[in-house]
Amino acid sequence: MNDAVNDTAAPLVDARHLSVSYGAKRAVDDVSFTIPKGRVVGLLGHNGAGKTTLMRAMVGLAPAQGTLAVLGLHPVRDRVAVLESACYIPDVAILPRWARVGDLVSMMSRLHPRFSAQRARDLLRRTSVAPGDRVKSLSKGMVVQAHLALIAAIDARLMILDEPTLGLDVLSRKGFYEMLIDEWCDGERSVLISTHQVEEIESLLSDVLMLNEGKLVLSISLEDMDRRYTALSHDASVAEQMAAAHPLLRYRAGPGPGGHAALFDGPLPAAVQALGQPMRPSLVDLFVALTRKPELDRTQF
Repeated sequence: MNDAVNDTAAPLVDARHLSVSYGAKRAVDDVSFTIPKGRVVGLLGHNGAGKTTLMRAMVGLAPAQGTLAVLGLHPVRDRVAVLESACYIPDVAILPRWARVGDLVSMMSRLHPRFSAQRARDLLRRTSVAPGDRVKSLSKGMVVQAHLALIAAIDARLMILDEPTLGLDVLSRKGFYEMLIDEWCDGERSVLISTHQVEEIESLLSDVLMLNEGKLVLSISLEDMDRRYTALSHDASVAEQMAAAHPLLRYRAGPGPGGHAALFDGPLPAAVQALGQPMRPSLVDLFVALTRKPELDRTQF
């Protein structure tokens, strides 16, 4: 295997001025970021922001311009080697409905050199899926759990998940993420997760990438995010003073006349520090601030 895959000092993903175009449309536009080992990274963006295209580029399914190294390898030229140490679950992942789950474990043993059938069986015991179950008899949530068990049984260093819990109920989503964090994340491997359930996964993330219309508007760790961005809850009576300080976003932070907030990039301006109570902005609030249309003002809602 290429020695680059085993270079533990290098980032698992290194993108420099990366662009992906479909005809005249540039789906990913001059994006640069790295993913070190041992991180859980949330990839956030509205529909059509370029998230799926970026993930497809990382596994060699979307040829890109610029520089992209995944596990030190070129995703297109070295795609077989990349997929030996990187796992990918697309948003339209489908397991063959005719197969029994145990048959899929046996099939993966023959197809993937780094797959552990025993580990897959151990992971399946954490679910309500039995080896003798046919895929067509499983609920959508059970199919997703079975799929994760199969993928997590690969001795890989990077997992790429595109909307893995789309359409699942809250309990199924919770079970999926618990299994992912408990059984796969070990401080050496990294996970990139694209999702719209931002509130549910914020506590799991170490880093976030935000895309807006193909451009990367934020690449930051959650620790640095907490240090960089601040918010101030305030009463409606001081709304004009808050607006004059030019926050990134003004929004409703709760019911009642005092349930207003303003989000700032950097320390609170001196002119407004005494007008309210400092608070931690949520990832959702920051996402809205950095990806909203200019005319949107959440104080209207």
